[in-house]
Amino acid sequence: MTEWTGRCSCGQLRYHLTAAPMITHACHCSWCQRETGTAFALNALIETDRLEVTGQVEVVLTPSASGKGQEIARCPSCRVAVFSHYAGAGRALAFVRVGTLDSPAACPPDVHIFTATKQPWVVFPEGAQVFEEYYKSAEVWSPEALERRRAALARAG
Repeated sequence: MTEWTGRCSCGQLRYHLTAAPMITHACHCSWCQRETGTAFALNALIETDRLEVTGQVEVVLTPSASGKGQEIARCPSCRVAVFSHYAGAGRALAFVRVGTLDSPAACPPDVHIFTATKQPWVVFPEGAQVFEEYYKSAEVWSPEALERRRAALARAG
């Protein structure tokens, strides 16, 4: 069983996922490219109440392509982005930056999204789920993950 733990670069902010992520997105949109300074963002989606954080978090509000913005949780010391919340799900779901996991190889992307704006040198593995924009969750997520998301959103009100 994978131990779902992670941290920022300096180690002042640590976290533990009490369950496996529901799904992992590789987002190739131009906003994610700009915000991360790389070709795509790799986010593991999990219910926020299954994300146990130790240490201080600084929340930075940033714009997004949707116009609704996102909240990026950063370590106040080393400034590494550890997770974020998008307006669509509010704080019910956390998008954990896979690169901050202690074992990021245990969390490869399940789906590649917004690939219409991907870098031309990015090549997808054979059989990868690839979408030019977003997708319909009911067609991609497992039934268990869909139920977990539904329950998280219901708990959040």
